[in-house]
Amino acid sequence: MSDTASKQTAFTKAAINEAAYAIPPMWPLEATVAVNPFLGESTASLGGAHARFASITGRSLFMPASWFQEKLNTGEILDGDLAKAIDVCGAGQPITPQQVRARLKDMSAAADSRVPTVLDLAGKHSGIDLRAIMTDRLTAWASNYFDDGQALWQVKDRGSVWASWRDFAANDLTPEILGLEGFCRFASSLTDDAAQFVVAATRELGASEAGLSTYLTQLLFDLGGWSQLGRYRLWQSEMAGETNPIMTELLSIAMAWEVFAFRTYGEAIALDWKRAIRMRGDADQTPASAELLETLQYALDHAQQRALDTLISDTKTVSSAGERPAIQAAFCIDVRSEVFRRVFEGTSSSVETLGFAGFFGLGINHKAFASDTEERRLPVLLNPSLETVETSEANDTADRDKRFRLRAVRAWGRFKLAAVSSFAFVESAGPIYVPKLLQGALGLKSGKAKPAPAPRLNSALTLDARTDAAETILRAMSLTRDFARLVLLLGHGAAVVNNPHASALQCGACGGYAGDVNARLLAGLLNDPDVRAELEKRDIVIPDDTHFVGGLHDTTSDQVSLFDDAPSAVHAKDIEAAKALLDLAGERARAERAPQLPHVSGPKRLKRRGKSWSQTRQEWGLAGCSAFIAAPRARTVGKDLAGRSFLHSYDWQDDDGFKVLELILTAPVVVASWINLQYYGSTVAPDVFGAGNKLLHNVVGGVGVLEGNGGSLRSGLPYQSVNDGVDFRHVPVRLSVCIEAPREAIAEILDRHEAVRALFDNHWLHLFAMDEAGQLAWRYAGDGQWQQAFETVDAARDGVAA
Repeated sequence: MSDTASKQTAFTKAAINEAAYAIPPMWPLEATVAVNPFLGESTASLGGAHARFASITGRSLFMPASWFQEKLNTGEILDGDLAKAIDVCGAGQPITPQQVRARLKDMSAAADSRVPTVLDLAGKHSGIDLRAIMTDRLTAWASNYFDDGQALWQVKDRGSVWASWRDFAANDLTPEILGLEGFCRFASSLTDDAAQFVVAATRELGASEAGLSTYLTQLLFDLGGWSQLGRYRLWQSEMAGETNPIMTELLSIAMAWEVFAFRTYGEAIALDWKRAIRMRGDADQTPASAELLETLQYALDHAQQRALDTLISDTKTVSSAGERPAIQAAFCIDVRSEVFRRVFEGTSSSVETLGFAGFFGLGINHKAFASDTEERRLPVLLNPSLETVETSEANDTADRDKRFRLRAVRAWGRFKLAAVSSFAFVESAGPIYVPKLLQGALGLKSGKAKPAPAPRLNSALTLDARTDAAETILRAMSLTRDFARLVLLLGHGAAVVNNPHASALQCGACGGYAGDVNARLLAGLLNDPDVRAELEKRDIVIPDDTHFVGGLHDTTSDQVSLFDDAPSAVHAKDIEAAKALLDLAGERARAERAPQLPHVSGPKRLKRRGKSWSQTRQEWGLAGCSAFIAAPRARTVGKDLAGRSFLHSYDWQDDDGFKVLELILTAPVVVASWINLQYYGSTVAPDVFGAGNKLLHNVVGGVGVLEGNGGSLRSGLPYQSVNDGVDFRHVPVRLSVCIEAPREAIAEILDRHEAVRALFDNHWLHLFAMDEAGQLAWRYAGDGQWQQAFETVDAARDGVAA
C-alpha cells in the first residue's frame, strides 16, 4: 500500500471513530437513563452543533422563530436579556436588542436543509423510497439481533453485527420484490472486514476528507436508535476495559446501502452527489439565522437566571439555624424532591432536609429477591464496587418458592402468546379479563406491594473499608455534625404501570432503578456501632441516640415508605411521628402538583394515577429542570423553586482540599446536564431526539420502542413527557449551575477536567459562583474568566478574572 493510500486509510478510520463518538448512547428500557444527545459536540457551541446537525438531519436545534417571538411579546425575554446575549454571542455582528427584534420578525420559517446522501438522491431519481426500505429491513434484522428476551423464538449464534446482517440481507427478498434487483447478490459479495469495507466505500463514493466525519455521522444517525443502542454496547465494553467494533459494523451496514445505490444509480445522480459532497464540506459554518436563534436562546437562559437570582436574593424566607432538629431527611437531588423537601420542612420547625445524589455514594451491582439479574444501581459514569443481594439463609426457601412461581407465570405468558394457542386463548378466555382490564384502566388496583427483604453485601467488608465508605459519604453530604435523633435516607422511584419508559422516571443516579436499596444499605452501614466508633476517631461523632432509617419517595403519588431494617424500640415513637409528618407533606405536595397535570380532578387522584393503564402522563418527571444549586440548605430553604432545581447540600468550609466540590462538578453536575440536555433535545428536535407519541408505541426486543408498527428504533423522551397536549411543559433552557464556593477553587477543578470545562466554555451549561451571602455573584465567562453575574453590559464586557 502506498503512503498516500495508507494516509487515506488512517484518516478514514479516524473519521469512523469520530462519527461513532458523535452518537449518543441509548440505554435499554429495563434501566434507561437520560443521555446528553449532543455528547460528541461539547467542544463546539450550540450554534456550531446546530449547523452540523441541520446538515445531517434537516432539523434545527432551536425552537422556531415564532416561539421566541412569543417570549418577546409576553415580556419573558427583556431587552436587558437580549443585550447580555448579544454581548456573549454577538449574533454575527454588533447589533442592538431592537435590531434583534426586527430581524426576528423578518426571519423566514424555512426549514433547515439536510445535505442528501446517495440513498436520498437515488430514491428521488428512481421514485423508490430507498430510505424507507432500508429502515424497514434494518429494523426487521436488528429487532431480532438485539432482542433481549422479548421474542418467543430467540436467535442463536448471532455472531458479529456485520456478519449477521450480511447473512440476513443475502437471503432477504423484500428489497428485490420492491424493485432493488440484485441486492441479495450484492450483500452476499461484501467483504468480511467491516472497517476495510467502509474505507474502500468512501473511496468509491469519492467522499472528500473535508466532510467525511460529518457524512459518516449522518449515516449512523440515519440508522435511528439502532446506532444509539450500538453506542450503548460500546459504552458498556469500554467501562469494562474492553473494545467493541459494533459502531464500525453498524456504519458498514449503512454504507452498504449507499454503495448499492451508487452502483445502481450513480451515473444519474453524479452531479447532485458532487454538489452534496461540496455542501457537506461547508456544513460546519453557522448560518446567520442560527446565530440569531443562538442569541435568543442565550437571552431566554438569562431571563430564567434573572428570575432565579431574584428568588435566591430574597432573604425574607431564610431561617436561621436553631436547636437540634428532631428529624433530618436526606433526599436525592432530583428536581422532584425539591417540592417534597419544601413542604416537609413546612410541616414542622424540627424538620431539616439535605440533598445528595440518590445512590447515596454506594455503587452497587444488585440482585433482587428471587432474581439473578444484575442491576447496576449507580450513575452510568461509574463502575460498581460492591455486590449486593436480597436473598439470605433466612429467606432461602421463600426465594426458591418465588422462583418456581415466576417460572409458572412466564410459562403461562408464553402459552398466551404462542403462535397457535394465542388465538384459541383469546376466543375462550378473553371475557375473563374484562374485570382486570377495567381495574387497570381506572387505576383501581388496591394494596401496596410487599416490601423487599433488606439488602445486604454479598461478601463482608473489613471494618476499615466500611468506615472509609461511611466517612466519604457523610463528608460528601456535608453531614458531619449536628445529627438529628432520627435521620431518614430517602431514595426515590416511581410506581407506574403500562409505561415502557417507566425506568426513565426512576432515579438517574441509580442507573434507572429506584433508590430504596442504596438508602437501606447506607442506613445499615451508619447504624453499625463499630463503624460509628471508628468514625469518632475521624472527628465525625454520631450521637448514641441517632438512628438512621432508609426509605423510598414515590414521586408519582408523593407517598413515602420507610424501611426500618434494624428496629430500635426507643425510636418507635419518633418513626411514627415522622410517618405522620411525611403523610402531611405528601398531601401538600400532591395539592401543589395536581393542577399542573392534565385531567386531575383533585390531589387525591394522584395516589392512584400511576396505577392506571390509561395514563400517558403519570407524572412530569424532570420536565422544567433548569438549575443546579450546590450550597447549604439555608440558601434555599422556604423558597419556592417550583420543582425545577437540583439541590445538592454543600458547605465548602468543611471541604478539605475541595475534594467534595470536585466530585460534585465531575459527577452530579454532569448527570444533571445529561438530564437537562435530553429534555432540551426532545423538545426542540423531537423527530430526531424524541421517542414520539406514547399512544403509538410498540416495544421491540425489550430494548426500545417503535412509533407504530414500523420505522426505526426511537430514543429520547416521548412527546407526552414534554408537552401537555396544548403547550410545552418543558421550557428548553440550558442548566444554570450555581455553587457556593471560592471561584479560584472552581477554576482549578475545571482546569483539571477539560471535558467538564468544555461544557461551560461552550455554553452547554452556565456556571455561577455564589458569594458568602448566598447570592449569584459571579458568572463564568469561559476561558477561566469570571464576570459579575448581573451587571450592565458595558461593565460585563471588561470581565473580571478570578
